[in-house]
Amino acid sequence: MSEETKNVAEEQNAPVNPQEFLENFDWHKYEEGIEAVNEDKLKAFEDALDGTLGFVNEHEVIEGTVVRKTDREAIIDINSKSEGVISLNEFRYNPNLAVGDKVEVLVDRREDSTGQLVLSHKKARVIKAWDRVIAAHESGEVVNGFVKCRTRGGMIVDVFGIEAFLPGSQIDVKPIRDYDQYVEKTMEFKVVKINHEFKNVVVSHKALIEADIELQKKEIISGLEKGQVLEGVVKNITSYGVFVDLGGVDGLIHITDLSWSRISHPSEVVELDQKLNVVILDFDDEKTRIQLGLKQLNAHPWEALDADLKVGDKVSGKVVVIADYGAFIEVAKGVEGLIHVSEMSWSTHLRSAQDFVSIGDEVEAVILTLDREERKMSLGIKQLHPDPWTNIAERFPVGSKHMGTVRNYTNFGVFVELEEGIDGLVYISDLSWTKKIKHPSEVVKVGDKLEVVVLELDAEGRKLNLGHKQTLENPWDVHEANYPLNSVHTGSVKEKTDKGGIVLFEDGVEAFVPGRHMEKEDGSKLVKGDTAEFKVIEFNKEFRRIVVSHTSIFREEEKKNMSAQKAKSDSVEKTTLGDISGLADLKKKMEQGNK
Repeated sequence: MSEETKNVAEEQNAPVNPQEFLENFDWHKYEEGIEAVNEDKLKAFEDALDGTLGFVNEHEVIEGTVVRKTDREAIIDINSKSEGVISLNEFRYNPNLAVGDKVEVLVDRREDSTGQLVLSHKKARVIKAWDRVIAAHESGEVVNGFVKCRTRGGMIVDVFGIEAFLPGSQIDVKPIRDYDQYVEKTMEFKVVKINHEFKNVVVSHKALIEADIELQKKEIISGLEKGQVLEGVVKNITSYGVFVDLGGVDGLIHITDLSWSRISHPSEVVELDQKLNVVILDFDDEKTRIQLGLKQLNAHPWEALDADLKVGDKVSGKVVVIADYGAFIEVAKGVEGLIHVSEMSWSTHLRSAQDFVSIGDEVEAVILTLDREERKMSLGIKQLHPDPWTNIAERFPVGSKHMGTVRNYTNFGVFVELEEGIDGLVYISDLSWTKKIKHPSEVVKVGDKLEVVVLELDAEGRKLNLGHKQTLENPWDVHEANYPLNSVHTGSVKEKTDKGGIVLFEDGVEAFVPGRHMEKEDGSKLVKGDTAEFKVIEFNKEFRRIVVSHTSIFREEEKKNMSAQKAKSDSVEKTTLGDISGLADLKKKMEQGNK
């Protein structure tokens, strides 16, 4: 229809021929708003078309009916002069599409190059989707969605043709281990969040489950009682216990309530998704925390323990726990006894339990104590062997020599083990005849073999006094003969101290020289390294002590000289006096003769 014809028609207010209008109207310019159309005339045109079969507008969303399906396509009737064809890929979200179903379609083109009507279900869904999504969010309506694929942190879901995000935490109330099981499945969802600015939609399947669970939870919680036995499914396993789903309510079985036997991890007893019966042990006032038990469904192992078992009986079991103070032995399923480290060996030299047993070892022991009410048992290993102190006097009499092992030492001596369970002490003073030892580590170290002599024995007190130096000849017996009092020997000053010095003689014997006895004849003092003669002024065999003096040697010589000088002086004096006395007698005789 030309512009001129149109103008004439308008002027004459003539009716518009629909067929002619459709053939000559530029629809693209119409969509873009380029061609201006008189609204009143357009309304009149539409009224004229009303009821005309086969007329549809491009880009209009209308409802169609599925009339046929092939392997790849769906044939849709929109009550037009021809039917449209839509790929089944656009219906992936609805795998149950069937002939007769009503679907929304967009008229993409009324005719293509072959005269075929071109429809799109996908575009129609997008146009209508946002209105539906917003309405579903506001009303809380449950919608169907097709899970297209996995993505980081969750899944992509097709809802009304819009790609919505399903977070991993919103898939189910329980942790999901396999996300792929949901891909290409149609599920029900609830729209939980819409971002209009970025056109983002977040959906949740968990919200629907929680709603159902909440109803179940109220029903379950209202009937909870202590001691009640319920069936549950293992929902999660941690290092401290197991969470069990009781049908909408979770309860915790602590690791100590899983088994009467000692276990290191709950996975030794249960596994994920396992169904099991549990007993309710306790819950809080609101019943939000439920404590469950599994082992309580069975009788306590102590109740099944052999009634004839008594103190002194031998038992065997497996080492299940080791501590520094001892080891726990499982002698029956769920029944443990403690072997204290002091009961592992007759030795008084205590060691760690790890030195005797290891986890998993099968050991035999003797029952030392048994308390069925308190469910406690103590065991001993050393009692399987005779007490080594029973005949100690026969095997280790006083004066006997033995080879032992240094196990430990202190400031005052060395502990020597003669055999398992037999320890003795060598005092520091009994380590050497000659050396002055400040600490035993100067002579021995742990693990050394050391020959000893039994000096004292106290079988009742389980004490042995040993000596090492007594295994050797006492050199002080020889020194006593070689260093008598007042004997003189040549030696050198080894070192000086505050009180004097140490003198070393040629045979290796050391002696002490007091400071006042270090003075030389010229008045000076002896110094380290000086060699001189020394006189023994004290010898003590018991305390292994020799005291010498250098000064006394020349002082003694001086004393002798002074004694000799005095003796000579006395002799001269006596002679002079004698002569005077003789002259007096002679004079007296002469006087008497004259008379």
